[in-house]
Formats: sequence, structure tokens, C-alpha cells
Amino acid sequence: MFIVLASVMSAGVAGMARGDLTLQQRGDRVTATVVKERIDPIQGRKARQSHYTLQRRDGTPVPGPEMTTQSDRYDVGNVLTVIADPQGKLAPRTPDQASATGELAGSGALALLALAAVGWMTWRGSDAGRRRAAEKGKKPSGTQKAYQVVTGDHSTEAEQEEKLREALRTYPTDRRGYIKVLPEEYPGLSQQRAARIAWEVGLRAEAAGNRGSWRFGENVLEEVPHE
Repeated sequence: MFIVLASVMSAGVAGMARGDLTLQQRGDRVTATVVKERIDPIQGRKARQSHYTLQRRDGTPVPGPEMTTQSDRYDVGNVLTVIADPQGKLAPRTPDQASATGELAGSGALALLALAAVGWMTWRGSDAGRRRAAEKGKKPSGTQKAYQVVTGDHSTEAEQEEKLREALRTYPTDRRGYIKVLPEEYPGLSQQRAARIAWEVGLRAEAAGNRGSWRFGENVLEEVPHE
């Protein structure tokens, strides 16, 4: 939501800056008299804007919509210098109102905040993803936990590692040249850790087609990355 709001506000402020820059480029500086004033009706706590109808010294109206200010700055009869749009599309503004410096700075700051938020969220998402993947690789699966409960096998991780090493040294290979073990018998080990142990004894862990087992061989189709 912050990124969306910052982007919308940045676009709005940038739009105001574009209007001010356009008025500065093609506008005419004229001396005008306030001939009519109106103030927005009260609407709760909303700020009330003042709107002014302006007239040139020769009696012709200043082109464009009414000039608007955020407060009641002028009265009927006041004479002021404004920048008017010859095409009548933009409302006249005083020279200090037509300065786009503040709007451009504000728009840039909001855009930078939105970009920084996107970068921060991307970094946090990737960092959290890495942490979740690492933790998932370290934690035993639900099946392995169930095996611990059913069999009462609460051997330590070091004991299970030694048990796997012994199995990899002594178990016979199947017709495809794989040594097959059940991961439930090693509830404290992740497949990545098992792959590391296999690598230490000269084997590789197969990542494809295990069908509920861990398979190890000298040559595999797809190797499990080990720790």
C-alpha cells in the first residue's frame, strides 16, 4: 500500500509540476485586478480553497479558469501580477505559485521512496526465501517425525550419519547400480546432508525418480546438491 500511495502521490505532484513548467514557458506576465472572490463551502475538516476571477487593466478578463489559492489571500480590488496562459487552458498563478521547484523535489522524493520500498521488499523476500529454504533442508519431514514417534528411534544426528555411512559401504546395489535407503530411517538428516555423506564415501545422491527412497550411485541422472 505504501508503494502504491507513494507512486500515486508522486504522479499527482509531477502533474502539478508539469502544469507550472508549461505556464512558465508559454505564459504572459500581466497585471490583474481581483473582481470576484468565492470560497469553498465548509466540508468537515477539509481545507477551504479560495477562487478568484481576474481582470486586466483594460477591463478584459484574464484567460483561463479561476485562480485558486489554499487560503484567503486576496480581496476584491487587490491588484497583483500573475502569469496567464494565452490558450486559456491553465489557471493563472502568481510567480511564486508557478515555481515548479518544490513540486519537482517532492515528486522526486516520493518516487525515490517508492523505489527504495520496492528494493527493500525484494531483498526481504529473497532473504526470507533463502532462510525458509535453508530451514526446510535442515528440518526432518512430517513422515520422518512420524517414524521417530512410531519406532521410538531417537538417535542423534551424529549416530544417524554414521548409520548412513555404514549403509552406503555395505548395502548391495540394485540392477541399476543404486544403493537404496529409506529416508524415514534417518529422521534427523536432510537429503542434502545425506548427499554430502554419500559424496564423502565416493557416491552421488540421485535427485530424480526416487519414489519415496533415497538412491545413491557412482553415476546418477541428476545429482542432489550437497551441503
